[in-house]
Amino acid sequence: MRRYISAYFEDEENLLRAAKDLKEKQVSIQDVLTPFPIHGLDSILGFKRSNIPTVGFFSGAIGCILAFGFQAWAFIVDYPLFIGGKPHFAIPSFIPITFELTVLFASFGMVFAFLIRSKLGPGANNPIHDERITDDRFMIIIDLDEDGNQDEMVKEILAKEEAREIKVKEIEK
Repeated sequence: MRRYISAYFEDEENLLRAAKDLKEKQVSIQDVLTPFPIHGLDSILGFKRSNIPTVGFFSGAIGCILAFGFQAWAFIVDYPLFIGGKPHFAIPSFIPITFELTVLFASFGMVFAFLIRSKLGPGANNPIHDERITDDRFMIIIDLDEDGNQDEMVKEILAKEEAREIKVKEIEK
C-alpha cells in the first residue's frame, strides 16, 4: 500500500509557499495539479528545462531537408521540365513547400514528444483525483513514508498555508 496526502488550495500563492516549505523539510512531493501554469513552481519542484524545443528543431530540420531534397530530386533528376523558362534547380520556387514541411514536421515532432513524455498517449490510465482542479482549484499530492513519521508535520505545513480538504489516501502499488 502506498500512502499519500492530497490537499486543495484556492490560491496559487499558498500552494507555492506550501511546496517550498515541504521541499525545505525534505518531503517528497509526488505531483502538483493546477488549472494553469504557475510561475516558479517548476524550480521549487526541481524540474529540468524541457527538451521539447530541441525535438522541434531537429524534426523541423528533418522536414526541411526532406522537402528540399525531394523537390531537388524531382525537378532535376526524375522529371526535369522547362516551366516558363526557369532553370531546373530554381531554389526560390522550393521555399514555400520547404517552409510548410518544416513547420509540419516540427509541430508533429513536438506533439508526439509531449505525448510520450507526459504519458498521455492512447491507453493512458491517469487517475483524476478531483474534477475541480481543472476549473479553479490547485492540488498537491505528497508521498508519505511507510511508518507515518511525516503525517503530522505535513498536515501542519498544509494547514498553515490554508489548505482545504486535507485527505490521507491509500492505494495499492
